[in-house]
Amino acid sequence: MTGGITGELLASQIPRLRRYARALTRNAEAADDLVQDCLERAWRKAHHWEIGTDLRAWLFTVMHNVHVNTLRRPQPETEPMEHDDYLDSRPQPADAGLNLRDLERGLARLSAEQREVLLLVCLEEMPYEQVAAVVGVPIGTVMSRLHRARERLRDWMADEPKPILRRVK
Repeated sequence: MTGGITGELLASQIPRLRRYARALTRNAEAADDLVQDCLERAWRKAHHWEIGTDLRAWLFTVMHNVHVNTLRRPQPETEPMEHDDYLDSRPQPADAGLNLRDLERGLARLSAEQREVLLLVCLEEMPYEQVAAVVGVPIGTVMSRLHRARERLRDWMADEPKPILRRVK
């Protein structure tokens, strides 16, 4: 046991970490690497986790930091995943595959910051306060990024062209 964290406690969080990592990276191999790096760092830094606080939020913070550090380093080109199981594994109607594909494309078009906040709030059902702590931004920034991400997804999913606005000085 390291700092109150057991292997079983970490293992119980792996499905959520994998789902979030896959949504972030859109690549199965990169997601598995991210989860592995996150768990390794969490184990080494377990003494920083305060017993009684939300382990999931702490692990997501660790994952966020590992992911940001990875993005800062030059990476080889990777292919996006064809189909992902991070959204839902229940049987879907025939057109759900098209909707899922459109949603995945819409998520890929969002900025990394907007996608991350959207996934933490909508997929992981984290409260805004926790998302702000995980991402390291004020709660107002979380709300702003979430609003913009939802609006962009709605526009892309509805396929409605928006008027082009020009900047007037």
